[in-house]
Formats: sequence, C-alpha cells, structure tokens
Amino acid sequence: MSPLITASNAFNKWSKAGDRSEAKVYLIGGGIASMAAAAFMIRDGDIVGHDITIIDEGDKLGGSLDGAGSAQDGYVLRGGRMFESKYLCTFGLFSSIPTLDGGRTVTQEIADWNETLKTSSKSRLVRGGHRETAPEFGLSEKHILTIERLALEPEGMLGRSSIAEQFDPTFFKTNFWFMWCTTFAFQPWHSAVEFKRYLVRFAHMVAGFNRLQGILRTVYNQYDSLVRPLQKWLGDRGVVFQLNTRVTDLGFERLDDATTVRRIATERSGVIGEIAVGAGDHVLVTLGSMTEGSSLGGMDKSPSLKDKADGGAWRLWERIAEGRPSFGRPAAFADHIDESKWVSFTTTLSDPTFLRLVRDFTGNVPGEGGLITFPQSSWLASIVIPHQPHFIGQPDDVSVFWGYGLAVDKPGDFVKKPMSACTGREILTEILGHLRIEAEAPKILESAICIPCMMPFITSQFLRREKGDRPEVMPKGSKNLAFIGQFCEVPEDVVFTVEYSIRSAQTAVYGLLGLKRMPPPVYHGKFDPRVLFKAFLALHDR
Repeated sequence: MSPLITASNAFNKWSKAGDRSEAKVYLIGGGIASMAAAAFMIRDGDIVGHDITIIDEGDKLGGSLDGAGSAQDGYVLRGGRMFESKYLCTFGLFSSIPTLDGGRTVTQEIADWNETLKTSSKSRLVRGGHRETAPEFGLSEKHILTIERLALEPEGMLGRSSIAEQFDPTFFKTNFWFMWCTTFAFQPWHSAVEFKRYLVRFAHMVAGFNRLQGILRTVYNQYDSLVRPLQKWLGDRGVVFQLNTRVTDLGFERLDDATTVRRIATERSGVIGEIAVGAGDHVLVTLGSMTEGSSLGGMDKSPSLKDKADGGAWRLWERIAEGRPSFGRPAAFADHIDESKWVSFTTTLSDPTFLRLVRDFTGNVPGEGGLITFPQSSWLASIVIPHQPHFIGQPDDVSVFWGYGLAVDKPGDFVKKPMSACTGREILTEILGHLRIEAEAPKILESAICIPCMMPFITSQFLRREKGDRPEVMPKGSKNLAFIGQFCEVPEDVVFTVEYSIRSAQTAVYGLLGLKRMPPPVYHGKFDPRVLFKAFLALHDR
C-alpha cells in the first residue's frame, strides 16, 4: 500500500463528523490555508458551505500556490513546494477531494503518479559543466556534531540565533549545505530554530537527499493539481468566494477578559464596506504573505522590488497586532526585505532543443531529476525540469521549466549584472552558460519566453525570531478568532510547506468548533533507530 494512502487512512481515524453548526465563517485570505479550513469546516464540522465566505484581495484563489499564463505569452509560477509521504494533514485532506475529472481522489492521483515517475536525480549538482551524481555531503566531524547538537538542543536555547552563528564558515562550502539550502531556500542568516526543525522533520530523508529520493511531485503544477480540485469541491458545496476585496481592519469587542471579532472592514474597488460578525460566527485570518509585493518582469524587462505597502496582508496584521501582544510581531518578518527576497523565473519554450540537451546532459527525463543546482554560480542558481505538460492545456510542442537564485544582488558569472536587475533573456543566458550550452544558445533564446519574478518576502518565515513573534493558532483570550498560514506557531512542524498551512487550518477549525479531535501528530523520524542509523551513515558519506 502506498505511504500516501496509509497516511490518509491514519488521518481519517481522527475524522468523525461532529454536530452541525449554523455559524457563519469568514476566512480572510484565499490561499491553501483558508481553502483547507473551509473544507475541514464542511467535512468535519458540518458547517454548510454557503455559510462560509473566503475573502481575498486578488482575483483568484490559491495564494502562493499559483500558476498562470499561456503558451503565447509565457507561463508563470512564482514557486513550488516540496512534498513527501509524511505530510499527514495534506494527504488526509486531499483523500476527500476528487481530481478535476472525478476519477479518483487527489491523494490517490499523487500516489499513483509517484509510483510511475519516482524522483532520483543523477545531476543534483553541476560544476564546471559537469554533472555530479549522488555527490558526497563533504561534512567534517565538527559539522556533524553541530548538526546532532542542533537536533537535540531545545529551541529556547537557540533563541534568535542564526544558522551562521551555529556553524564555522567551512560548513557553507560543503555539498550538504549547497543541496540543503537550495532544496529548502535557507540562507546563512536565517533562523537556527527553523533550521533545527527541518533537520528533525526530514531526518528520514537524509539518506537519499543527494538524489532527492523521497520527494513527491504532483502531476501538474500545484495550482492545477491541488488548488483547482479543492476550489471546485468547495464551490460545489456553496462556499462563497469574495474576490478583489481587501480586508483593512477587524473590529473587536472586549468583555470579561475575552476578545471577540464583531466586524470586518473591507475595501473593494475604492468602496469601503463592513461585514457584521455575529456572536456565534468564526473568523480565521491568514497572517502575512510570502508572495505579497511580487513583481513580474519579462524577456526584456527586469522585475521591480516592492514592499509591504503593495498589498494588504502585512498592513492588516500590523493593524490588528498593535497593542495586542498575543497577535504576534509582524515586524520580525516584514521589515527585513534584504534578508527574505529572491528571484524566481519561469521559462516557456516552443523549441525542443533545451529539453533535449538537458535530458542528455543530466541523464534524467523531465520530472525525474528534481532540482539542479549550480554551486559555482554567483547567484547560487538552480533549475527544475518538471514532467511535461506542466499546465493543464499546455500544447504538446511547448515545454516549461522553473528556476531561482538565492544570491540575487551579486553579479552573474556570464552576465555581469545582479540577478535582481536582469531581464528574462539575461537570466536564461546565465543558465545556458552554467550548462555550457553555447552553439544552440541563440536558437533557444529566440524561441523562449523567460519571465522573472521578484518576491520581497518569499523566505520571511525563515527570519530570526523569538517566542511570541509568531502568534498561537488560537490566540489567548480570543473567542471567535484563529490565525492560520505560515506566520502562526505550529509546534514541531516546518514553515514554507503546504503541510504547515493545512495543519494550521485543521488546528484552527477543531479549536474554534470545539471538536474533540486533533490533527494527526507530526511524524518523528528521530524516534526511529532505523532512520537515525541511515542518517548517521549518510552524514558520514558511508
């Protein structure tokens, strides 16, 4: 039996329907956390779909799990999230959601797909135009001892320290770091606590990490494979999608040391509005946004750098948190753009030359290899060639690949400009240079549409933090309010994952509705001696 199906079965043991409630539910933010919360409200809480409203300032649902564009104008993905079999909340939820064609559940589709096309990279790192298959980690005994200490050390002792404060500088030149940081998007100045959580959460994946074994893929991009089926399921049940509407504030009533949301202030096309919240209603707020202020460039245009003023998510959190310590400290995540930004790019190709050359060079067919990183790149650039088609409706003679860079303010190696200042043409030129594709480069560039995207807050959830910066899912003293998404505190789980958002949503729904159940516990490979033994051998390159 597939581990994904086993995970969903384990989840379903926790899910027995409760009593029906006539409460109204308002979900602020239209990302995967809100969509998951709406599904849990219906499936596990017996809330009627038409009593649930999802409010988002954009024109479509999905939040950071996006996918857009066309073969003519170029496709765009701001990013993609890693999946693995221990995402119990995610696969438990999608075990109830049919695929768009209704033939099976989304969880079953993912399980079947990853039995057909297993990830096993033959070119995880590329140096000097040469691929490295299953590269050694290259860790010293001191590095390994530090990793082991971090896995055991309580989070409170690490405080606001950074990863760089835990390791000596040589660690950041190892293959382990190059593979780890580009798989998960860590920077040396990011939180040691988050790094520790990742070490513990993914201990079971360390043994196959240099070939990306154990990483799962959806059939199409995550918008088409996850968001669209979930949106259809919600829509079929009458959930209201109130789009192009920005929530600007919440009105609170405080009585007997309890705080209740009584109104939601909105703005739509310049028109100010207000939603009255009843005494028995519930409000769930997605705090912050990793993709707020995103800016697209073009083949001959670089993206611009925006800030928290270009959107409403951060400003809403700042407004409601003022004077309310239990609502967290948004400044810890929103006010350090130079430490949280990077550039991604999506390339649409109408000529097969690039995919053919990369297939022959890497030894992997599209969708099999996963992330390819260029550790000698000044931008620390990586690309991933997904299975084609990557979008529903993508023509057979069109292909798409995605990439990103972590060091976006350094000049390139083939294009002597910072990645942040580069056009799509220049970024693709840089990638072709690292692949040593020269003779065919003009032909590839002529037929390509490369769209860069600057994201100022993309790794803001990794920034150094301390207790209280992220509020609890159920803030103390709040009667009808819960926080969901990437910037609330979900003990033991890791941010920058779909699982974290869905776990926060499930926790919030069960708490608000007073259901006597819990989300399935986070998987702990650290308690399995077989996992620890394999990780020990891998860290020592044995």
